[in-house]
Amino acid sequence: MRGLRGEIEIPGDKSISHRSIMLSSLGSTPVHITNFLRGQDCLSTAACMRAMGVTVEDDGKDEICVTGLGLHGLKEPAGILDAGNSGTTLRLLMGLLAPQPFLATFTGDSSLCRRPMGRVIQPLSEMGAKIAGRAGNKLLPITILPAEKPLQGISYKMPVASAQVKSAILLAGLYAEGETTVHEPFVSRDHTERMLEAFGVPTIRQGSSVTIRPVQEYRAPQAIHVPGDISSAAYWLVLASILPDSDVVLKNVGINPTRTGILDVMERMGARFECRNVRTSGGERAADIRVVSAELHGTAFGAEMMPRLIDEIPVIAVAAAFAKGDTVITGAGELRVKETDRLQAITNEYNRLMPGAFESGADTLVIHGGKMIREGICKSGDDHRMAMSLAVFGAAGKGVTIERPDCVDISYPAFYTTLSYTGSR
Repeated sequence: MRGLRGEIEIPGDKSISHRSIMLSSLGSTPVHITNFLRGQDCLSTAACMRAMGVTVEDDGKDEICVTGLGLHGLKEPAGILDAGNSGTTLRLLMGLLAPQPFLATFTGDSSLCRRPMGRVIQPLSEMGAKIAGRAGNKLLPITILPAEKPLQGISYKMPVASAQVKSAILLAGLYAEGETTVHEPFVSRDHTERMLEAFGVPTIRQGSSVTIRPVQEYRAPQAIHVPGDISSAAYWLVLASILPDSDVVLKNVGINPTRTGILDVMERMGARFECRNVRTSGGERAADIRVVSAELHGTAFGAEMMPRLIDEIPVIAVAAAFAKGDTVITGAGELRVKETDRLQAITNEYNRLMPGAFESGADTLVIHGGKMIREGICKSGDDHRMAMSLAVFGAAGKGVTIERPDCVDISYPAFYTTLSYTGSR
């Protein structure tokens, strides 16, 4: 494949798109959301909110318009809420619905039904929520029973940093009596806190802890602009770095500091990029990132980085394969409970393209860069991030055939079109 050239418009941030729909649904005036990500995951969130009486209008082009029902106006859904493949939809809505005076039952696709929800149910139960699930109260389908009395604020120490779990607790805390505080071992992405501030709900940050108090005022902004998703930009950042003769500008990339671990790691590896036109909108920083080809070298990082780049590990592993020397990643056990067991999937599938280069342990991944590359047939495992990372691997290497590649629609429907167009110039 030729080097990447030109400009790439990065689709809207998935995490922010989810939250923009949910929080707008709690207001009572229209919120116009631009650059919303119309991937399957975010559309699952929109469908769930519609099922609870929220008006979500989509013109299919420029914007989504959400008119909520007020902080206490959500209605009991007539049927089961389907979160599809979206862990964000499920976990955040569990927090939002735990305090509500109605019953709600969740389901999802086969992948989501295998993902553990106990670590969300535990703190919500401590607040007084009544939640019933399969397999020891950990798996879908999950039913949230009507709240008979207000939830109680808690101080909760999380064993693992997780933005989804933290957000579920904070959303429940909107309705709880007293303060709710979440303590994380490391600060995870803070999109929920930033967007709550935009809706007039203050959060208090002290180190790696965040506190929310019962809501006194909730006011919806007229508009929210969603910056481009750095997780989607990561594929082009890596491909442009390892593909000779590349010089590409990634447009409108969100550079929230809780999400920029990929930039830090790629810089350590010797990548050549610069952030231009840095600006702030709705509390979120964004920039255009110019990337040119570079000779990469191996690096090492651990658990302290995971909250800032957990979704980018599959494509970072591709960068490491094309780098000189070894890359050692530790503290990555969270990858075993994603859409697939990503540590095992990386080892199994990437070794088909570069035999002997990848080794994984319980929470570790070691990549021996620079080994012989070959063409191969690989399985996506219906994991959108694995599919796109495999496509990057094949584009920079000898080629790859990906079984069940369409799962990229979950977060980046235009990915293959963009890959074909940008690489042909």
